[in-house]
Amino acid sequence: MIFSKKKKEEKKKQKEQLKKQEEKAQEIDEAILIKEQELKLKEKPLSKDITDPNQSEEKASLFKRFKLGVAKTKNLLMGSLNDLEGEEAIDDDFIEDLEERLLAADMGFTTTEKIIQIVETKTKNLEIRNQSEAIKTVQDVITQILDQGDHFLPAADSGPTVYLFVGVNGVGKTTSIGKLAARFKKEGKKVLLAAGDTFRAAAIEQLVEWGKRAEVDIVANKINSDPAATIYEAASKAVNENYDVLLCDTSGRLHTKKNLMDELYKMQKVLTKVIPAGPHASILVLDANTGQNAINQTKEFTNLIGLHGLIVTKLDGTAKGGVIIGIVNEFEIPVFYVGVGEGINDLQHFSPRLFSESLFE
Repeated sequence: MIFSKKKKEEKKKQKEQLKKQEEKAQEIDEAILIKEQELKLKEKPLSKDITDPNQSEEKASLFKRFKLGVAKTKNLLMGSLNDLEGEEAIDDDFIEDLEERLLAADMGFTTTEKIIQIVETKTKNLEIRNQSEAIKTVQDVITQILDQGDHFLPAADSGPTVYLFVGVNGVGKTTSIGKLAARFKKEGKKVLLAAGDTFRAAAIEQLVEWGKRAEVDIVANKINSDPAATIYEAASKAVNENYDVLLCDTSGRLHTKKNLMDELYKMQKVLTKVIPAGPHASILVLDANTGQNAINQTKEFTNLIGLHGLIVTKLDGTAKGGVIIGIVNEFEIPVFYVGVGEGINDLQHFSPRLFSESLFE
């Protein structure tokens, strides 16, 4: 049941090798991202990304949407774990197989190790006795990991509440901002958008279109203008004209580009100068399809400006949704929203309980 000394040494070597392979894969991912960002500079805003906020509500329940959104991740994770589930005893082969399947679900090395250690400890202490109980333990640990922090966006005590959205190109920042603007508008809030992505004309055009459709105001300047100046103008307008919410877009920044990251830091400082308590939340938008590279992005943005939480997009199109578990475990920051489709109602408030239940039921 417990690894022999020789077996543990072999496992340790395997894990070190696997970790090196993951790091190499992340380097390749970053190289691919750099190339993708160069191509995206020429892209036009896609009309299908803009959904009318006045469209009729879908009948699907929140739980059903979560289940549909995480279906691919569930099929990868639970399809594998169900193969292990049974009354058989927990042995070395089971532990090794479980570890491989958790890694395949993109939970990452650190989080997988945490789960495996808990299963091994409970097995040693006779708290769990068979594979079915081990799988139930995995579910419980995942739920505990996800259920930390406040999953609701913070709000200002007085004056405008400011949200700063960051992330690399192509993750869905602008679309997420537009959908949130429509939500806030429906709640009766006075909303202002700031088109801080001045390096890409398509981003400005897309946010302007969202402003029209959501019937909210926007501050937008010419392409290649100073993004910090745009943010300053928007923050001043938000204060002087009594807006409830200011949503600030930023250009897609590769976390490996120091000069661009420094510019983002400057934008955050400008916000603080106009609104001392702002931004009330710096939100990293991640594409679930990027898998483990999302962990590197989270680390870099956390170190630079500090993050209050995440929006994870395109969850419905990937089997890599397990990365959410890995990020929350490693950085102890909440997920505010997840994108489970293209519709306005498919940017869902993140519920740890519903997410976990959707994976395991």
